[in-house]
Amino acid sequence: MRIVFMGTPEFAVPSLEALLKSEDQVVGIVTQPDRPKGRGQELTPPPIKLIAQRENIPLLQPVKIRTPDFLEALAAWKPDLIAVTAFGRILHAPILSLPPKGCVNVHGSLLPKYRGAAPVQWAVINGETETGITTMLMDEGMDTGPMLLQARLPILPEDTAGSLAPRLAELGGRLLVETIARLKAGTLTVQQQDHAQATMAPLLKKEDGLLDWTMSAQALANRIRGLSPWPGAYTFHGQTRWNIWNAVAVNEPTGDAPGTIVGVAKQSLRVATGNGLLELLEIQTANSKRMPVGQFLSGHRVFPGETLGAAAS
Repeated sequence: MRIVFMGTPEFAVPSLEALLKSEDQVVGIVTQPDRPKGRGQELTPPPIKLIAQRENIPLLQPVKIRTPDFLEALAAWKPDLIAVTAFGRILHAPILSLPPKGCVNVHGSLLPKYRGAAPVQWAVINGETETGITTMLMDEGMDTGPMLLQARLPILPEDTAGSLAPRLAELGGRLLVETIARLKAGTLTVQQQDHAQATMAPLLKKEDGLLDWTMSAQALANRIRGLSPWPGAYTFHGQTRWNIWNAVAVNEPTGDAPGTIVGVAKQSLRVATGNGLLELLEIQTANSKRMPVGQFLSGHRVFPGETLGAAAS
């Protein structure tokens, strides 16, 4: 089949690489425009663009996809099917109806759970022990289309969103190729989603990283894992921002107010929460690198009874 691939970030790379190794032909690639990145705000191409250039495959980077020019360029590739992984835009009806075999999406959750832009992060934040990949036929909703195949993957206790995403992405590539092969063979059973069971996974913002110490220690530990590497979890010690990269829940009762530092030892820093203690393991302050808490405490004065939370105004 003639396939057009639409995707943008690193998560989409295994899907495209798997398609390139399949028997079908990738005749065109669509990705987001280059964006400023890093401290220097240097214009940086998305990872999918680099593969298109490496393989010398025609590429489109539309600023807007709801234009006659984009639809005309897409139609000129004569796709039998459009494959989509983490493209970052909702496709409208003229695009969805263009390929005879439809548009197949690779989504990083076990739908109908975690519809939206950040399914990997929210699965970790919510303490799930299992997630997976769903392939589906796209409609105009947010991940609401009928499902084709699903594959499950365990979330390990030490997983962060950053460590889980590459494993999911590889699984997504394999499942996409299997889905297309079975679509061609006519051996797929389309399954409608149970919309009553749907949950959402909205895009995370930088301010979502501020820790709320009234939450339980376990919920905070999960949140820290789910927010790594982006946007990152943080709190304030006075006016100093602490980025918290690793922490574990300690099931010990405390009568101290949430956010109170209750224990400072050579290699340990424990904080009271809404339920239990959170032991901080890895901290970073402005203009410094991530470091184990023992190394951090050797260079920072921290005392029991002090509180963490939002920056003092």
